[in-house]
Amino acid sequence: MRNETVKSIGDYIREQREQARISVRQLAQQAGVSNPYLSQIERGLRKPSADILQQIAKGLRISAEALYVQAGILEDRPADSGVRSALLADPELSERQKQVLIEIYESFRKENAAVAEAQSAEAEAARAAAEAAAETKASKSSWSDATAEAEQDERSGDAGDVSVKRSPPIR
Repeated sequence: MRNETVKSIGDYIREQREQARISVRQLAQQAGVSNPYLSQIERGLRKPSADILQQIAKGLRISAEALYVQAGILEDRPADSGVRSALLADPELSERQKQVLIEIYESFRKENAAVAEAQSAEAEAARAAAEAAAETKASKSSWSDATAEAEQDERSGDAGDVSVKRSPPIR
């Protein structure tokens, strides 16, 4: 059974190689690895080391960090705003105090992200409701226009070829 991380890194490398419009053989030569080995990495049969990933990144002219994240070697995190670094560097805080402050900071960031996501969802719902209202108004307008046109035709005696057959009354 294949490791999904390995499969995804192979797929990612293949995608990058195809976007760069280079062959497996060309990339293998540029990265300094064998053609069969690179092919096995792309197919998810081999797990490349960090050194091999770095060589492949050079051959693809992309950042090694991007490959490390895809391979699961590095965690994909947003850039540090400096708060965490400042807290960790403060010599007057104990390790426990630093950890608590970082946890509080992270909880505020998560809360703000949740609020932003909720506001985005509300805005999307409002936009969808406005579109639905506009469609309903357009439908009512079309219906009103059609009704008015039919009434106009009826008044002018031009009801078209519509004929109504009436059944004889049942006794």
